[in-house]
Amino acid sequence: MKFTEEHEWLEVEGDLVVVGITAHAAEQLGDVVFVELPDVGREVSKDDEVVVIESVKAASDILAPLDGEIVEVNEAIVEDPGKVNEDPEGDAWFFKLKVEDPSELEDMMDEAAYKKFIS
Repeated sequence: MKFTEEHEWLEVEGDLVVVGITAHAAEQLGDVVFVELPDVGREVSKDDEVVVIESVKAASDILAPLDGEIVEVNEAIVEDPGKVNEDPEGDAWFFKLKVEDPSELEDMMDEAAYKKFIS
């Protein structure tokens, strides 16, 4: 797994990257009550706003961590946004991205670096 400074996690699955938010981010948000996901087929550039999350505390955007195409979204978290709090680094992933340049993942934090970043 790789991590961004925006508290996203990325996991490589073949030629795709699965994107979600970290447990730390889910905890900071509080109870998630709404998730709006991007359209499948959407081309995104790094730092584009692609997901809207609303919690009892605030609204927040999830940014595209890399350039690529959205190829799948997790409808289960739209139907039950609380899953984001229950399993943020597992079943509550947001979208799968076919990335243009997988080597960009090398510049992201590993788990040890992320834990240091949030401490």
